[in-house]
Formats: sequence, C-alpha cells, structure tokens
Amino acid sequence: MAQPLVSIITPCYNSENFIADTIKSVQNQSYENWEMLITDDGSTDSSIKIIEKFAAKDPRIKLFKISNAGAAVARNHSIEQAKGTFIAFLDSDDMWLPQKLEKQINFMQTNDYVLTFTSYQRMSEEGVLLNDIINAHEKLSYKHMLSSNKIGCLTAMYNQEKLGKIYMPLIRKRQDYGLWLNILKQIDFAYGLQEVLATYRLRNFSVSAKKTEMIKWNWKLYREIEQKSIIKAIYYVLCNICIKLKNG
Repeated sequence: MAQPLVSIITPCYNSENFIADTIKSVQNQSYENWEMLITDDGSTDSSIKIIEKFAAKDPRIKLFKISNAGAAVARNHSIEQAKGTFIAFLDSDDMWLPQKLEKQINFMQTNDYVLTFTSYQRMSEEGVLLNDIINAHEKLSYKHMLSSNKIGCLTAMYNQEKLGKIYMPLIRKRQDYGLWLNILKQIDFAYGLQEVLATYRLRNFSVSAKKTEMIKWNWKLYREIEQKSIIKAIYYVLCNICIKLKNG
C-alpha cells in the first residue's frame, strides 16, 4: 500500500542557528512520503540561504517567502500549498525523532483518528536534552482544551482529506491553540500517542515577559476568536494561570 503524502507546515523567522537541524530531523524520518513547506516570514539572517541549499538537493523541501506578517500567516500560507492527506506542524527550531511520522500515521490510520498529537521532550536553546517530558493526554475534547493548550504544536497532525484544510486564526500568538479548538468543535476528541516523538527547544526569552504576553494572547483568543463572554474568558485565563503555576 502506498504511503499517503504528509504536508509538513514550517514557519521560519531568523532561525539560522536551528533550521538545519529541523530539516535534517525531517529528512531522517523512516516515513519518506512527505513535503516540507517552509514559509519564511521576512528573515534578515542567513535562514533563506540555508533552506535553499537543502531545497536544491531535496525536491520535497519547498521554500516560500512573505514579508514579516507573523507565524499564523506563514503557517496558513504553507497550508494553502499543502497537497498531503495529512497536515503536520514543525517549527523552525524544533525537531522530530526518526519514527515520528511513521508511528503517528499508523496510529491515525489504525484507529481512524483525524486529529492526533504525541508526547515530547524539551531541550535547551543549545540543544541539550532536559529531564522534562510533556506526556500526551489519552484524549482531549473541546471542553478539556479550553482550560489550557494541551497539544504541542510540533506534535500535532490532522487528516485534511476528512476535515478539509483548516487554517489558523490570524492572531500573533496562540494561533495553534485556536486551530485545535476550531477542529475540536467539529469532532469529539483529539487523541494522544503516549510516546516521545519530538523535541521542543526552549528559547532564552524573558520568562516574566513571556508569561505576561501569554495572558494577553489567551484573553484575545477567548474573547475574539472563541467569542466567550467576559466572565468565561476571565475564568479560562485564570485556569491557564493556575495550570502554569502548578506545572512550574
């Protein structure tokens, strides 16, 4: 049986220190029928040159360029170009383990799942693996997901043949969270493959500033995208804060 095509959605912005490792982690997949759609969002470093070198040798890698419109627009631009049965997501500083696609697609096909995700491990900005594993929940509903985003973007995959192409909401941050919520309005559950199959890179940004920004963008997501009342939006923002504090 022929392998269905997987479209890998990768936004890129000034990732010259990481993009080569990201691409290599895709090229090292045991599952070979994929296309990697990289949309560069106006990088000013050498990211584009690095990507072009890979694309020149591997036609499965395709580079598109836009002008600093944000990650949501970059991801959606790649989704527009996608030809795959499955759509997967991988940011330009993260990596996959070699059997990620093979195991996750088998998980989806065997069980007829349309949205899945996996466990993943964190690493430092320098690429050192940390003793920090985010275990995938067995399954998640729309209601479960409202309290916090429990799906790592670098692990998510949906079946666009069954769902159609679904795009990210046009907000600067939390757009992946908005996408999962949108899909979960149409299906009962997203299912987690409880195996570490990806590695998430922690960047050295200000932790306090990051937390403040997260509150702002969660509020925007609940109010403007999910259309929740002020009371419900406050409740879910507080749920997010409590879960973050609990998990450190």
